[in-house]
Amino acid sequence: MDARFDIAVIGAGIAGASIAYELAKTTRVLVLERESQPGYHTTGRSAALFSETYGPPSIQALTRFSRSFYENPPEGFTDTDLLTPRGVLFVARQDQQARLDEACRNQSPSGSVRPVDRAEALALWPLLREDYVAAAMMESEARDIDVNALHQGYLRGFRSRGGDLVCNAGLKGLSHNGQWTLETEAGTFFADIVVNAAGAWVDEVASLAGVEPIGIIPKRRTAMVVDAPAGTDAHEWPMVVDIDEEFYLKPDAGRFLISPADATPIEPCDVQPEELDIAICVDRIQHAFDIEVRRIHNSWAGLRSFVADGEPVCGFEPDGRGFFWLAGQGGYGIQSAPGLSRFAAALVMGEDIPEGLTSHGMSPHTLSPGRLERAA
Repeated sequence: MDARFDIAVIGAGIAGASIAYELAKTTRVLVLERESQPGYHTTGRSAALFSETYGPPSIQALTRFSRSFYENPPEGFTDTDLLTPRGVLFVARQDQQARLDEACRNQSPSGSVRPVDRAEALALWPLLREDYVAAAMMESEARDIDVNALHQGYLRGFRSRGGDLVCNAGLKGLSHNGQWTLETEAGTFFADIVVNAAGAWVDEVASLAGVEPIGIIPKRRTAMVVDAPAGTDAHEWPMVVDIDEEFYLKPDAGRFLISPADATPIEPCDVQPEELDIAICVDRIQHAFDIEVRRIHNSWAGLRSFVADGEPVCGFEPDGRGFFWLAGQGGYGIQSAPGLSRFAAALVMGEDIPEGLTSHGMSPHTLSPGRLERAA
């Protein structure tokens, strides 16, 4: 392999794979992955839902822009549907009614989100406890995302465009002398631009490059799969999310995928579930639903990484050396990937941002690292 590239992307999760796919259309791109396979950490542990109401303002704009890609992916990208019907029911107890009312008021007038009273909520989800739910909000257009099909489509498309992927390539050194030198466990490579898409490890990459960290905070999110009650056919039921995100439950292949929606700060690592989080999850689910959890079939945890304001970081470090941040997607990296990768690729290549994003207020400065207050 020629060791010289125009652009080196660090990280082959959904962020790195999607921007590499976009960039490889017009330039020579290398993707470096520290693990033995792409998507080992956060991407491979995601139970993603496509929801245009989920996340901070920029994420909602990027997700709306992504919809056309999901519904009509490029020819040859995948042979399966990326989205399948699901819907999401946001439920509230009596003490959460004000929060639900606020959420309803803040929705865009798209027609896909509407308030739901207790009777309809119980009709949509018969296993909800009548004495738990006071009211709800239904987003009918929310859909399941086939995460593996999306990720593999990006990787396959990237390679078909001439891109190179190198796994087991943990970064050992990153220096700049007219161009970037990337010393890895798989060899040394050179590139004019480095895209830092290393997820929870982006600040470690920045430190190697002599770039000031952005203060990334990885947070643990726990999930598990449990049995549905005998005789329950819930495959067409919506996902249920507590309005304050204290839990979620999603029908999954005849069982239920459940989570306490935890967000515990943790150092970057191969994160594993904690027994306490599992117990909290089971308690919350049994309190809200007429479900007795007798067995946990499998459990796992993933990292969702944030900066202080909760918005992604996307843009060049303002030192002129060609160090580009693509980080801090939180729990929204899958649903927003088509939009964010198009946005990021335009910034990397010095091109105009797609009109569908500028019309929603997205500009080169919206997600810039320059907006952050960073240590001196």
